[in-house]
Order: sequence, then structure tokens, then C-alpha cells
Amino acid sequence: MHFAWKQQSGSAKARLFGTGAIFAAGALLATSALAAGVSIPTGAAQPSPMFGVQNFTQPMPRFDVLERKAVSTLDPAPTEQANTTQQAVDPLLGGGFGPIEGRPPGPLWAHQGWSRFPPKVAVEVDMRGATVNTVYNPAVDSSLNSNIDPTQPIPLKFHPGLPTQDEFHVWTLNGTIPPKLVQGRYGEPILFREHNKLPVDPKANGGFGIHSISTHEHNGHHGAENDGFTGAYFFPNEFYDYHWPIVLAGLNSINTNATDPKASSPDDSFGLVNVPGDWHETMSTHWFHDHMFSFTSQNVYKGMAAMFNIYSGLDRGNEAVDDGVNLRLPSGTTKSWGNLDYDVNLMLADKAWDAEGQLWFNIFDFDGFLGDRMTVNLADHPYFEVERRKYRFRILNASVSRFFKVALSDNSTMVQIANDGNLLPSPVPLNALDEQGIAERYDIVIDFSRYNVGDKVYMVNLCEHQNGKKPSKDLSLADALAGKSADPAVGKFLEFRIVRDPAQPDQSQVPAVMIPNPDLSKVLVSRTRTFEFGAGGTQTTTGQTSFNGPWGVKTDNQGAMLNADYGRVSAAPKYGTREIWTIKNGGGGWDHPIHIHFEEGQILARDGSSANVPAWEKGRKDVYRLRPGGSVTLTMQFRDWGGTFMEHCHNTVHEDNAMLIRGEIDDGGAPFMRPLPTPIATPQGVTFLPPDEILPTAL
Repeated sequence: MHFAWKQQSGSAKARLFGTGAIFAAGALLATSALAAGVSIPTGAAQPSPMFGVQNFTQPMPRFDVLERKAVSTLDPAPTEQANTTQQAVDPLLGGGFGPIEGRPPGPLWAHQGWSRFPPKVAVEVDMRGATVNTVYNPAVDSSLNSNIDPTQPIPLKFHPGLPTQDEFHVWTLNGTIPPKLVQGRYGEPILFREHNKLPVDPKANGGFGIHSISTHEHNGHHGAENDGFTGAYFFPNEFYDYHWPIVLAGLNSINTNATDPKASSPDDSFGLVNVPGDWHETMSTHWFHDHMFSFTSQNVYKGMAAMFNIYSGLDRGNEAVDDGVNLRLPSGTTKSWGNLDYDVNLMLADKAWDAEGQLWFNIFDFDGFLGDRMTVNLADHPYFEVERRKYRFRILNASVSRFFKVALSDNSTMVQIANDGNLLPSPVPLNALDEQGIAERYDIVIDFSRYNVGDKVYMVNLCEHQNGKKPSKDLSLADALAGKSADPAVGKFLEFRIVRDPAQPDQSQVPAVMIPNPDLSKVLVSRTRTFEFGAGGTQTTTGQTSFNGPWGVKTDNQGAMLNADYGRVSAAPKYGTREIWTIKNGGGGWDHPIHIHFEEGQILARDGSSANVPAWEKGRKDVYRLRPGGSVTLTMQFRDWGGTFMEHCHNTVHEDNAMLIRGEIDDGGAPFMRPLPTPIATPQGVTFLPPDEILPTAL
């Protein structure tokens, strides 16, 4: 266990803990675990207490669908540039006055494409501490939600038999569970307004997490001002307006007149509306989460994560529409688009709690945090009732450091249809999914018609961890079911109960061809870059945008493995170009799922060979798992939008402890500058500084 600490923007961690307290607490925690003679992945002295609760005794709740409102209902009205209207700042935040909106001010952080893509729908949320949900909207009948009554209040518990979480240990959208879902469609821009209603006292956090936040829509194709840049965070009593235009990549260069019906969006009358761009770039399953500098792991673990389903003419969420465009994937038939009857979001996350049952996180282990309890949609080991037909499951790994490898308990076939939210060129039948890294999304189809009413089948995790650095091994299905692992997260975690035949015939399909990759053969490669992710990071800068930690990134084989500094520009691809990047693992003792913000890429090679790329990685991706000692070569384009973006390990403990770099696309015309200034956020307002450092090969 490493005990090196770091300094970061606003000295947030110094505000939470004194240095002596950090080291003393770390030593006490390690000593307590050793004295107890236990070896538990969480690093705690004892396993999470279960208070007599048994597995598979509660229903799994469907996601809570957020209301789509008229933009005119927002008060104040959204603006292209940040709203700098002044308000009094709480004394615990330094007093004085500051802006009501935390977005950096001025033209550089104005919403790009605002007049071309004005918001048509508003989604408004609060980020707040745990409370009771009295307005649950699963958007399906209770018979399709394991008979959960949505009119009944839902206290924030991981199981009805476990203690209620208090407002300091768990922070979620609207302060409630189940996790939230946004439904959007191409050609219908969303204004996502998020109010920060967290405690003004940074120490009122249950021992982990920070009250300043920045929300990343992973992997949205839009301007950097809406990307959740790690340094563009905002404080309690402020809001931030994120503009999600929901457009196809290539809209300025491909199908610009919107004549291709495959580049389209569903209307409300079972028809289509064409949109510009490349239909080969259609996206489906996104999520969004906190990206606060140096606190992403803690804040996401506390509950700052949700999902975002994007609908298109190809993937419209209605399995009956047969128009020659719609792929007719499992969903439902009632609404023109966005039916969730047989299209189910699954958020997998390991958790742990203390002796009182409150959520617990080990802030002292920089290798990675592992929980000892498996949750699905923030419910501990639930069951889910299904009909004898095909279902689509959108599986998100929302853990901090844990990988999953999912199989069904009877070893039957699942069909993977998407990777990282992008439908594959062709479906891939599998008896076990690949190890799923943190932030990866695997969409699969399971056909329950092969079972009888009354049968049960389980999702099983085969991936064992001994620490947060990497998986230690994958068990056979037989060994995982037999409990032959010391890792408590290995084994059954979700029970499917086959309860009835469907009332209506299953009209869904899994077509042999879905979304072929974009053809890049005529797009010249402007340059290549190399990024190596490893241990032994060092820091070359000081100040509030940098921090120190054990992890780092080396760029283009030059210099040292550098700790993160969001004021340092490591790469600045030119607007409108294509590049080839090789991302490498600097050692064999760890694994890193690397996320590159802004646009999906195509994997060209693993460990130097295209033959090493498996079928399920041959679509577009935004998270690239390196594997121990491995490398990935990929190609990306940089177009349509500009600004400051990031690249980092999505083992968020590694990210928070210095495995993050800043990139930017800054030459797309006014108002951009080259290089871009760095935002410095305070409750009294956001100022700007020149970059701390520009690496020699960045520009």
C-alpha cells in the first residue's frame, strides 16, 4: 500500500484531512486488518455485515427515467455563455459573491453549435445526499419490473434488510435510487442542467468524496465545455448547463445534406427524420459520471453515475417498425421510440459498508479499491423476473477498479451486439463475455425462450481479483459456482426468474449485419503518437492544477512518466485530422482500461498485430483495455468540435493518483486559442491561467 499523498486544485484534500491524520489513519487501517488476521479485497478489517440478509431476496429495480421537460421551464433560461449573475457565497466556501453557474465564463467556454443545435429538451437534476425516492419512474409496467410498485417510497438502501444510507455517505442524482436514465435521440439536443446541492462543508462527506463536481457524458461527441473536463468543476449552490447536441460524427463533412435514411432519428409517429453525418458513427449506450480532479473514484463510488440511451433510426427502441432501417433489436412496441419493456440497463458495481452498514471506501490504497458485495442497479444480489423471449441488456461496469467476466450459470449462449455503446458490425455469440474493464459497456441479447416457466438462471462473475491493480485470474464456470475463490465478488450476482410467456409475440431480431465501421481508407493519417501508462510517475510542475501520485503517463517515448497536471498540454491534434495512437502498458503487474475522450476509435492492432483483435473489439470503442504488458494501436479522427479534453486510466483510483493527461483540439477557428488557457475554478468565479507546460511533441 502506498502512502504518498498529493496536492491538487484548491488543496481540496488538505481541506478534508491534515497530512498527519492521513498517514496515521492509513497505518491504523493496515494494522487493524493484519491484527484481525483477515485478507479481504476492501482493505477493511472485517467483511461488510449483512444483518441477516440473504442473496436473491429483493427485486432488481429498473433505472429511474428522468423527465424530459420543455426548455422554457428552466429558470433562469439557459445561455450560450455561462450565466455570471452574482449570488452570495456561503462562508464555508469562502464568502463574498460568485456566479450562479459554475461553467467557465466567456467565449472560449460558450456552448459550441448553440445556434445551429439549440436545445429542444431539458433534463434538470440535483446532485445531493441520500434521501427517499417518492417519484420513481421506471417507464414500464410493474409486471415488467419484478412487480415493484413505483408509487411506494424507496429509501436509499442496498437491500430492504440493510440500514438506510445517510446523506453524507451516498450522493446521487436527486439523492435517490434506482440509478437514473436519460433517454435522448439524434437531432434533438438536450440541455442537461445539474444543480450542486451537496453540503457546503467539505468534511460532511462520510469520510470520502468531495462536494465540487464535474459531470462527464461518456463518450459524447460535443464541445469540451460539455465534456466534464476535470478542471471545470463547480461548487455547492451553483449549477452547470451541459449542452448535449446528439449529432453524428462527421456532420460537417459526410452526408451534410442529410439525404441518407440510415443517418436518421425516430420521430413521434413511427417515422424517421434524417440528420447529417455518418451513420456508421451511430452510438447507443452511454453513461455519465463525475470527473472531479483527483476525486473521480470517490465521487463515482458514492453514487455519481447514471446512464444515457441514445436512439436512432437504426436503433430506435421499437422492435416492430420494419422500415428497412430499423434493426429491430429487443425493446417493445408501444411507443414510436425508446421502449424499455425488453431493453434493460444494468449497472454493475462492487460496494462495501462499515459495521453500521454505511457505504465505506478505502482512500489509502492507491492500487485500486475493491468492494466485497456485488450490486446491480445499486441493489445487492437481486433477482429479475423475465418472460420467455429475447431481452437486450446494456451492461455498464461502474466499479472503481474491478473487472468483470460475465457468464450464465448454465453456460448457455449470450449474443454480444455492442461494445462501449456502439453496435458491432456483426453480433458475436459467446458463452462468456470478455473481461469487462471499468467504464466499458457490453450490450448483449439473451433469449429466455429456451427456458421453462419456473426456471432460474444466474449471471455469474468469473473474474477474480486479489488487489485493485488487475484481475488475478478467470475461473472456470464450475469453479466459480462451487465457490472456489477467496474473492467474494466471484460467483452468482443476478438471478433471472422465468415467470411467464410473453403476452405478445416476440418481434425482435438480432440481424447478421448491424453497423459496419466507418471507411477510413481515404482519410490520410496526419501523425502518430505513443502514450505509455505505468508506475513510477514524477511531477515536473507545481501549483493547483497538478498533483503527485504513484501512477503516470509518458508521451511519445520522451522524458519521464509524468504525474497528472490538467494545466499541461500533452497532445493537441489538429482540427479535421486523423491520427494513429499506440497506447502501451508500462508493466505486467497491472492492467489499465484507457479512456480517450471526444470520439470513438477503431482498434488496428493488439500487441502489434491485427490478428490479436477479437471479434468483439472490431467495432468502435472509447475504452481500450491494455492488458498486463500489452499495447493497443488505434486510429481516431478529430473533427466537428474543439476544446480541452482528457485521456486517462478508467481504473479511477489510478486516474485520481496521477494517470491522466490533457489534450486539446484548439485550431478550429474563432474563438479558439492555441494553446487554450486553463480554467481555475473557485466558488467566487472561474479565472484562467496559461498552460503550465506544453510537451515538445504536443502541437
